[in-house]
Amino acid sequence: MHSRYPYVPITDRPDFFWPDGRRLAVYIGLNLETFRFGEGLGAELAPGGPQPDVLNYAWRDYGNRVGAFRMADLFDAFGLPLSVLVNSNLYDDCPGLIERFRARGDEIVSHGRTNSERQGILAEEEERSLIEEATARIEKAEGRRPEGWLGPWISQSPVTPDLLKEAGYSYLLDWCHDDQPVWFKTRSGPILSVPYPQELNDIPMIVGRKMDAAPFADMIVDNFEEMLAQSEDQPLVMGIALHPYLFGQPYRLRHLRRALAKIKSLSDERVWWTTSGAIADHFKTVVPPSSQAFLAQP
Repeated sequence: MHSRYPYVPITDRPDFFWPDGRRLAVYIGLNLETFRFGEGLGAELAPGGPQPDVLNYAWRDYGNRVGAFRMADLFDAFGLPLSVLVNSNLYDDCPGLIERFRARGDEIVSHGRTNSERQGILAEEEERSLIEEATARIEKAEGRRPEGWLGPWISQSPVTPDLLKEAGYSYLLDWCHDDQPVWFKTRSGPILSVPYPQELNDIPMIVGRKMDAAPFADMIVDNFEEMLAQSEDQPLVMGIALHPYLFGQPYRLRHLRRALAKIKSLSDERVWWTTSGAIADHFKTVVPPSSQAFLAQP
């Protein structure tokens, strides 16, 4: 076991509301990722051969060249805010890409430097340097430091929450262990974990489980309807994690459009369409870290 947070079942927690008395907070995490050519990690459409692995590199690159812009148009049509999870190397690799989402007013969340690497295998000082480098590049481009972090490949070392807190981050997205935010203990004080999905996430479902677009879209609708019903008992967070090289493909985009149209039509005064950062900001006001039920003890 770890000492980051205690076990507290969702049925034993204090009740609260999202803004304006809402019960279900829904956010979309759009992963904008870049990969090294000829080395490093990367999702595979087909088992990779010798480097340079042109097939898989080009498949992923489609997301940055085409898919992300198609998805931005779709989110514009529905008036949906985004949490955009950004590899900092994209500012140099794909000029104009992040700017498209900045113009929408989306939240920029730090997603490390590149998804060709994992931070969890690094020595502490190397990991600290990775976090500092990614943070500084985003701050330079956006004019402000990012508040949230998602590690490349959801990778954490034993000290990652400590390093993120020390780097000025107020929340992290790596843990999929709950349907509400959870306070984590670090050596420099508390940091908030906002739920990030691994079920409603196109990488594990489509790449890992070989699911097609239509059943994934059905999952989005089913999950929304069930969580909206469950939110009568507890305020909840529903995240949807997407990657442009997957759902920016035309036939998948059509199914995503169908799912979003459906859940938007089912939304009422109980639903808050928002960003992970706004969720973190509000939660801090209603369940502060001084609430000992949510913060692991030394």
